[in-house]
Amino acid sequence: MNFIEIAKKRYSVRVYKPQPIEDEKLQQVLEAARLAPTAANRQPFKFIVIHTKGRGEELMRIYSAPWFVQAPIVICACGIPSQSWTRRDGKNYYEVDVTIAMDHLILAAADLGLGTCWVGAFNSDAARQVLGLPDEVEPIVLTPLGYPDAQAGYKSRKSLDDLVHYEHW
Repeated sequence: MNFIEIAKKRYSVRVYKPQPIEDEKLQQVLEAARLAPTAANRQPFKFIVIHTKGRGEELMRIYSAPWFVQAPIVICACGIPSQSWTRRDGKNYYEVDVTIAMDHLILAAADLGLGTCWVGAFNSDAARQVLGLPDEVEPIVLTPLGYPDAQAGYKSRKSLDDLVHYEHW
């Protein structure tokens, strides 16, 4: 499958089969994240792979939607600001780097027939507690990872004319 087909295929999955994910596929999506470009190639992130079996109640403290723990795995992408490249004006790129890596992960998952759902509206204090995050680590985004148990719905997207300017605003 080519890249545009993968991008079109990917959607936010909110119904998952209980089927386990093969270790090879998990390693492939994690490798895709590892290969993502980052500012100054610093890779200021860590991924936490969480198996959901028996941890539903605890994980739902992080994000309370039942489908969040329906997949066999949840992945938390964390940034480490102190390890990131910082632009001269003070802009630290750790959030950008984590986002690029997570995007690589979810697109690789789609290519392998796995589903994901970008979760940014989570309780970061609960994530810190449940995942045992050190103070210097920031949880940025989570996603369930599993086999979809429903078909993709319609994805509304703006036209290129609404999103792109050439040469100036």
